[in-house]
Parts: sequence; structure tokens; C-alpha cells
Amino acid sequence: MISIHHINKYFGSFQALKDVSFEIQRGEIVGFLGQNGAGKTTLMRILTSFMPATSGVVTIDGQDVVQHSLDIRKKIGYLPETPPLYPNMSVKDYLRFVAEIKDIPPKKQSLQVDRVLAECQIANVSHKMIGTLSKGYKQRVGIAQAIIHDPLVLILDEPTSGLDPIQNLQVRKLIKNLKDQRTVILSTHILSEIEQIAHRVVIIKSGQIIVDQPLEKFLKPQGAQPISLEEAFIRCHGQDEETIDE
Repeated sequence: MISIHHINKYFGSFQALKDVSFEIQRGEIVGFLGQNGAGKTTLMRILTSFMPATSGVVTIDGQDVVQHSLDIRKKIGYLPETPPLYPNMSVKDYLRFVAEIKDIPPKKQSLQVDRVLAECQIANVSHKMIGTLSKGYKQRVGIAQAIIHDPLVLILDEPTSGLDPIQNLQVRKLIKNLKDQRTVILSTHILSEIEQIAHRVVIIKSGQIIVDQPLEKFLKPQGAQPISLEEAFIRCHGQDEETIDE
């Protein structure tokens, strides 16, 4: 589904990504981890055709993200850390607007809006102004806009940041329910979420991939006792717990 081959990215003389290569299969949920400044956001921007790589090739569903950028954007749903919401619009009007700008045929727009309202469990607030909603509901509206066009790939950047425990649980459950329909890349600093959602973990450090393993294998090295993802993350960075960004 997603193939990343020998990606390098320079900003002037600074190399943000260094020969990054890995693949993600259809239907996988991959936890994409790294400290602040490691290169996560740069790679996600390349995947979404927001910016080109300096060298290397990324393909999604067999298409090059540079040569077919408009087609690729139709295949991707993206939830940035701050969802692109309009506080003065109602939930339903906002989703209708999103359906239109994402080129959903007019005859299907109402159907798709009703589908994501139900799937994201926000039908009960569909006529409320987005600005009046709790952060948990806003995150669900953000996910709804990301999946309204039935993308093959869903990229979620810090989807539960700032949520209370109940809101966190609700959004996590929603993400789990998406796994059979879409390939999901989940980037978050809340490592316990990756443990509960992801099939696989990819860790980037200083622009290079240092871990790419099934989650279960990464947390239980051969012949060793199982450890938490937080402990494994700290070990692979070779740093004390105090120096890891939360």
C-alpha cells in the first residue's frame, strides 16, 4: 500500500531525513514514533504530497506521490495535531463543506455525511456549532473530515492530545474500528496508545529509522521478559527517562 524508498530531505545544509525506507501493507495500523525534531512531521508531509523529498521515491497504492499528487491526496485522510475546523459552522454544515471540497459527487454527499456522523458517533451534535463542542467531540469531527471521502490511507498526528481519560478511550475505540477498512499511520507521544492500537512500530531518530518491528516482537525480545513500549523506546534511544520528551 505504502512504499518509501531511500528518502532524503534537506533544508539548506540540514538533512532532516537520511535514506529512509520501509513499507506498510494494506490494513496495518503502524505507530510512527520519535522525539521532537526526529523527522516525523517531515516524512508525513512528504507522504501527503505537502512537500517533495530531495531524493527517493514514495508510492501509495502504486502511484508516485510527486507525479500523481492530486490522485494521492484523494486516497489519503489526514488529521493534523490541530484539526482544521471552523468554530462558527455547525458540525453537519462543516462536513457538507468538506465533502464538497473533497470532490465527493453531489448525489453522494449527504450519504457520506450521514455515514461519518454515525461512524464517529457525532450525530447527536450534528446541529451544534463546532466552537461549542468539547475537545473530544472536536477530535471526532476532525476524524470524520479525514474519512468522509473513504480514503485508503489515514494519517493521524497526535489524535488524542489534550483529551481526558474518557474522551481518550472513545477516540481510541474509534481508531480501532477503522483498522479493517484503512491503512492507518498513528503518530503520538502517548506510548500507551500505540501499545493498545498498533500492529507495528516504526521509530525514527535524527532522520533515520532505527526500529521497524511488529509491536509484540519489539516489546518481547527473544529470551527476554516483556517490557512496556515506554521502556523499549527509552532503551533504543540510549537515554535516561528524564531526557525523553513526553
